Amino acid sequence: MDYVKKTIPFFDPYKIAKSGQVFRFHPIDDHHSEVVAMGRYLQIACLGNDEYAFSCGSSDFEKVWREYFDLDRDYIEIYNSVDSEDRYLTDSASFSYGIRILKQDIWETVISYIISQRRSIPSITTSVDRISERFGTKISIPELSSPFVRPLKDVYYAFPDVEQLSKASLQDITDTGVGYRAEYIMSAIDDFRSGKITPELLMSRNDEDLYNTLLSMHGIGKKVANCIMLYSLGRCGMFPIDVWMQRIVDAYYNGRFPAENYPETAGIMQQFMFYYERNRP
Repeated sequence: MDYVKKTIPFFDPYKIAKSGQVFRFHPIDDHHSEVVAMGRYLQIACLGNDEYAFSCGSSDFEKVWREYFDLDRDYIEIYNSVDSEDRYLTDSASFSYGIRILKQDIWETVISYIISQRRSIPSITTSVDRISERFGTKISIPELSSPFVRPLKDVYYAFPDVEQLSKASLQDITDTGVGYRAEYIMSAIDDFRSGKITPELLMSRNDEDLYNTLLSMHGIGKKVANCIMLYSLGRCGMFPIDVWMQRIVDAYYNGRFPAENYPETAGIMQQFMFYYERNRP
């Protein structure tokens, strides 16, 4: 089977999978992780010394996964930019070393973060998986051999595109366990299908216009708009605040994190703090 080996500093698939930014990226064991994204299945094997094997060909790696994993951004420079006098942030960055901000599919991220409102990560994952299984396309997975291991499931499905999901009724969407958010999803389907909102339109807008465009969508508030911008559109200056982040900001920053000190990387700092707070001993 084809696979690619790469040496990548500041890259920890296990931590990325557990970082809360993505819902179809899971550790298999201490040395293997898997992700379903961009209509593909990918397994990552950690070989040691910053070397990783990816279960794809070199063309797919360069065309799809390099951008998805944000591999052209210098995270070591970002790590070194943390204010050394900010003890909480330096501890967070050290504990979270290796986390990168993924550049996920825009459409999937919009729907996933609409679903995410007032829900736990496991319940969000369950609904995203159900939507994929009911309306998405089955993914063909080649037989994997060393250095890879058996996937967690026998069958995987891509997240449905706009046309596929437009075939679902309100009741169909509700049946995936999303509750009142089903109406927001149906509205998003209409926005994307009509061309009122497109990935190209979102990518072309500056931060302020992009933020306002997302807020104009039914059921998208400040936190969800920030998450969509950060996790799919590469706007790493955004600083989403959920319940966890509000606790951190209140406890360590007197209610306000100085995001202006990190105009291009505040979202990466947020991810370090979020992972640290949820996973530290």
